[in-house]
Amino acid sequence: MTVAAQMLDTYPKDLGGVDKQKLLACIEACFECAQACTACADACLSEDKVAELTKCIRTNTDCADICDATGRVLSRHTGYDANLTRAVLEACAAACKACGDECESHASMHEHCRICAEACRRCEQACRDLIGSLG
Repeated sequence: MTVAAQMLDTYPKDLGGVDKQKLLACIEACFECAQACTACADACLSEDKVAELTKCIRTNTDCADICDATGRVLSRHTGYDANLTRAVLEACAAACKACGDECESHASMHEHCRICAEACRRCEQACRDLIGSLG
């Protein structure tokens, strides 16, 4: 059992009808994607033709920041605001789509971009699944 799962299980109040499994999957996907994007940006900086990866690096760093913030917002339940949560999830899904598309365009040349694109796709889907379950 992950720490995120343990923290959700030990939250002392009701989660207000939020699908706990989708919430957990999204929190974990956000933090995984943030790590992948951070590592991908760093790997891009080490490539010989780094100038060709400028947009990828920028997209990676933006996506990492948004995923990290989303994971933190989703980890807080006291005073839950469904409208704010939905907006954060929409922004995260959009960032993951943009980053996934950008990394995918470099995936045939850079394995780190392929791996990152996959993490972005998983996070985008987890955000959309959670959005779909919100009341």
